[in-house]
Amino acid sequence: MKIALDVDGVLADVIHSWILHNNKIRTPILKSDISEWDFWKKYNIDKFDFYEELSMCWKSWKTIPATENNISSASKELSKVGTVDIVTARENSTHNDVKNWLKMHDVTFKNYVGVMEGTEKAKLDYDIFIDDSPLNAKSMLAAGKSVILYNQPWNLDFPDTRAKRIHELKNAVSVINEISRNRSSLS
Repeated sequence: MKIALDVDGVLADVIHSWILHNNKIRTPILKSDISEWDFWKKYNIDKFDFYEELSMCWKSWKTIPATENNISSASKELSKVGTVDIVTARENSTHNDVKNWLKMHDVTFKNYVGVMEGTEKAKLDYDIFIDDSPLNAKSMLAAGKSVILYNQPWNLDFPDTRAKRIHELKNAVSVINEISRNRSSLS
């Protein structure tokens, strides 16, 4: 079983760091206010400014919190049910910062795969994708992939029930086991 594990919004709570930055220069936003993927439109923030600021947050990678307390042990458990690769969409200049963050948080994975756009992930050869982006989930499901959606405020309205939801990374193990059982019974 090949598992693609996303970073931003699944392992790293980089939006927390971006909000701290944003709230110094613009009208304050709370994480709970972010109810859609392209929320920057609602706040009249230029898309390119948003992504540039997000990349800038990675320059201070040591200050980016994890999405939950036990990502190290959860990633170890996940690696027992399949081969886990980090599959992340980002600007090239942030890859080393992300790798350092993963090391600091002792995240278990085999390979690190970077793509430029999130929807490109669906073209990759993985059995299961763990992601927080509703746009990525839509393209992955359209490509016939299995998706586990890590709950975040910006994906709560994602309507496709083929995507299985988790609130914590450790819950992905039981979902993957269920997906494996269902695939076995279809063969």
